[in-house]
Amino acid sequence: MATEPPHPKSTGKPQGQPPPPLGAGEEGGGGCFCGGDRISGLPDAILGEIISLLPIKDAARTQALASRWRHLWRSSPLSLDGGDLPAEGEVSRAGLVSRVLAAHPGPARRFSVSALQLLLCPSAVGSWIRSPALDGLRELEFQIGELINLQSPLPWLPDSALFRFSATLRLATISRCRISEGAVGALRFPQLRELALESVRISEESLQSMIAGSPVLECLLLSRSVGFSRVRINSRSLVSIGVRDFSGELIIGNAPSLERLLQLELFRDLRVSIVSAPKLETLGWISDRDHYFKLAFGTAAVQDLRSVSATAVVRSIKILAVDILTLSLDMVLDLVRCFPCLEKLYIEFFLSVDRNSWCRKQHDVIRCLDIRLKTVVLKNYCGTMSHVNFASFFVLNAKMLESMTFEGGACHNQRFIAEQHSLLELEKRVSRSAQFYFTVCRSQDKNLTHVKHVHDLSITDPFEYRC
Repeated sequence: MATEPPHPKSTGKPQGQPPPPLGAGEEGGGGCFCGGDRISGLPDAILGEIISLLPIKDAARTQALASRWRHLWRSSPLSLDGGDLPAEGEVSRAGLVSRVLAAHPGPARRFSVSALQLLLCPSAVGSWIRSPALDGLRELEFQIGELINLQSPLPWLPDSALFRFSATLRLATISRCRISEGAVGALRFPQLRELALESVRISEESLQSMIAGSPVLECLLLSRSVGFSRVRINSRSLVSIGVRDFSGELIIGNAPSLERLLQLELFRDLRVSIVSAPKLETLGWISDRDHYFKLAFGTAAVQDLRSVSATAVVRSIKILAVDILTLSLDMVLDLVRCFPCLEKLYIEFFLSVDRNSWCRKQHDVIRCLDIRLKTVVLKNYCGTMSHVNFASFFVLNAKMLESMTFEGGACHNQRFIAEQHSLLELEKRVSRSAQFYFTVCRSQDKNLTHVKHVHDLSITDPFEYRC
């Protein structure tokens, strides 16, 4: 038994003497190097790649290291994040962005600025988009940022931002703006793989057109965006979809590559219909606290988590996260029947009215149900008899169980853990290799996944605890 999930092992290198300063050992400003400076001897192309990965203020400063480095920043791919620039206020930062674009000839890999610039400095944004330094741009981001006033009016995203980079964009994050009706209608995004629309006003027709015009799109994030009440997904390339604060209907019509469908925050009145997604493995969070909730997999419909149909069977789901008002063993076992290949189950609950006694009424279930669960996580676990009865069912019957985590309050001290060890009969666990962890609550908000950026939608298990 353990009290915390194991931490990743350190991969730190042995300590030794610090390397000489970058550029040290150069003579006469030529290309030669001596002493310990092996970096300067690398080809320009490799050095340019290294510089492009640095924050913009550090990348530009490499010109001052030595004569060997003076031309490298200007010839390396530009990666400009306005948030890395030292400035007081967005107007001041806009001036620095303009200076960087004027100093660098391009091409650009990434351009990221606050969405507030669209509101405060529209003319500057227009000039940035036209800048030759952004030729061939791959990643465009108008980020919400921490200081933006969410009550301010939504500015228009310049149509030129989409037209200018439509052929080369691989990632687009558009925040806090309005997208015009005709901006994406005639466009195709042949290389776009990741798209995030955060607090954006866009029509249903424009959204559908944008998705349809992106034939290799893999990750789609819709966060607090408005202007549409329904999204219908027909995409052969989409692998992950994340939605946040969306009140409407999400229809997965034909998505042969879809593996992850995520509701990133618990939000009511989301109706999901899945017609065809044969590779869908990760699903959550889904909730029983709204009578509008509906989840349909072709002909197998789950109308309400509180009364899952015995005929609804979906074999592709391996990772499931559910939010239920009342912890109920009967409900969860119905879900296990519905998703018979389930390997990881995350449960957040708030009440426990039922005692969840199972020794008598669940004998038939034990005989006929093949429980393949390897991971179970219980959030808000308090160790009451109802909680103990629920958890002990899986301790004593889940033959493939590898780990079970009890996440609760600060009362999870050594005395509490010892008492739970006895009540749960952990020494009688049917899976002898199973590990049990008692932890404190890790999140006080409703963002119960690790998805903060559209990149994160590629995480296989976005619900898994990370140190």
